[in-house]
Amino acid sequence: MKHFNRILMGFAVMVLLLIANPSLANTQTDPVQLAKAVQEIENLDAMRSGLASTLKDSTTEPTGETFKEICKPVGMRAKQLSKENGWQVKQIATKYRNPAHAPDNLHAVMALAKFEKDPELMGFWDSETIDDLQGTRYYRRINVESSCLACHGGEDARPQFVKDKYPQDLAFDFNVGDLRGMYSVFIPYLEAE
Repeated sequence: MKHFNRILMGFAVMVLLLIANPSLANTQTDPVQLAKAVQEIENLDAMRSGLASTLKDSTTEPTGETFKEICKPVGMRAKQLSKENGWQVKQIATKYRNPAHAPDNLHAVMALAKFEKDPELMGFWDSETIDDLQGTRYYRRINVESSCLACHGGEDARPQFVKDKYPQDLAFDFNVGDLRGMYSVFIPYLEAE
């Protein structure tokens, strides 16, 4: 039921975004792809939340193996979605752990600021050009859940494997409900026929 509610919420967000920004409906991005992107990102976030929830009552410190079981599948699924659909799917954050998750352009910086300013905003679309391709980019917020704090809580409370693997880590000192970052899905416009 929770999974169905996430999909329904994603579809509602997409419809509201198209109503609020009718110019998106006139772009050359396939509306089926827009709807699919929302659904896939809701599924991806449900996967992230579900995997992270296994840490909730754990009394042992997360290890590199924990990372492989909980965080890596989300990144692998994002790569798979990119490959299967011709999209660019990534996670982006201001306080990132992996430098590959740093904001990749001014639009991403502004999107994070928009989410930070409005905690109720779950997602929105933007027309962008990335790597000389024009398209539509969907941004969807990621909030910190209690289970996230096992690795993203206080700086000194981070697991040793995180300190060792990510010496430039910025992804700590979060509280439940904070903006952790966002998912980004770039969908290139359809080629003119």
